[in-house]
Amino acid sequence: MENKILDSVNDYYTQKIKEHGVTPRGVDWNSIESQELRFRELCSVIEANDGFSVLDFGCGYGAMLDYLAELKKDFHYTGLDISDEMIAQAVKKHAGNQNVSWKTRLNDDELHDYTIASGIFSVRLNAGDDEWKKYITDTLDIINKHSKKGFAFNMLTIYSDKEFMRDYLYYADPAFFFDYCKRNFSKYVALLHDYPLYEFTIIVKK
Repeated sequence: MENKILDSVNDYYTQKIKEHGVTPRGVDWNSIESQELRFRELCSVIEANDGFSVLDFGCGYGAMLDYLAELKKDFHYTGLDISDEMIAQAVKKHAGNQNVSWKTRLNDDELHDYTIASGIFSVRLNAGDDEWKKYITDTLDIINKHSKKGFAFNMLTIYSDKEFMRDYLYYADPAFFFDYCKRNFSKYVALLHDYPLYEFTIIVKK
């Protein structure tokens, strides 16, 4: 069933990047401003200024790389996305960048200091709530396995205004995922739900 989910997500985002190109809408975000606000919250997991490695899990065309490059000095960035089209656009956009890798699959023994996952748990399409929640927890287990110092992810919140909620999107209970991370990954978990978007960010430090 997970392969079916991944195939659907792949098709969805591949179509978005083909329609809108290398723009926030190409990865299904509304604007540069909201995209950068998300990045700010997520990147708070990174405590080092240089000498670290980061895995952008669901990297799209690599907008996170541009954001990090403005804040941090010397780091290695790996962009991971299941969409071949996304990776092709990322490679094209960042041609010549040093200390950068792009891929569509992780090696089993691959480790990074930090992993960041922005927006990968929002678009469930036709998947049911229980099915999608299991997909999320399975993916978080994978992210944890590949992260040495910590990871961060965001999700749409159940506290969104009802009139703006959409059936094909997944709205998560922040308390459930905070508890899941505390019980399974680390004692050091933060839930950020105090910024002006209909979502929350969870930070896990090891």
